[in-house]
Order: sequence, then C-alpha cells, then structure tokens
Amino acid sequence: MQIETHVLRILDEVLSLDGRSASFGRNTHLLGAIPELDSMAVVSLITSLEEQLGITVDDDDIDGATFATVGSLVDFVAAKLG
Repeated sequence: MQIETHVLRILDEVLSLDGRSASFGRNTHLLGAIPELDSMAVVSLITSLEEQLGITVDDDDIDGATFATVGSLVDFVAAKLG
C-alpha cells in the first residue's frame, strides 16, 4: 500500500473524519485547517504512525511544517521509512 494511502487512513482513524480524508490531496492543509487536528490529536497521530508503520519519531523530528499539508506529512513518513 502506498505511503500516502496509509497516512490518509491513519489521519481518518485518529481524527474521526468519517472518510473525509478520501478527498484530501498532497496540497490539503492540515494544521490550522482541520479543527480535529489539535495538539492532543498530533500526539495521537504520531503514536499511530509509529505503531502502524513501524517508525520512530523523536521530539526533535517534529515541527509545525511537518503537519502543514498532507504532502509534508507523507514526505516526513517516507523519509522515516527510508
């Protein structure tokens, strides 16, 4: 399964978007644009990404730009997957 598909599925699950993520593209804004994505949701999202994709995310790896758009999040995950 593609990384973007995984990330969108995890976003949908963690944020309880009820399938809304299916309409998201790489340029879809996340942080500040989706009310469900607050600071607590970011922590849950990181945890889910780690558990479901087998990556490790250090505190130093994260900044607001990581969650700016779907594309920036997908690129971050892809880099973590190596």
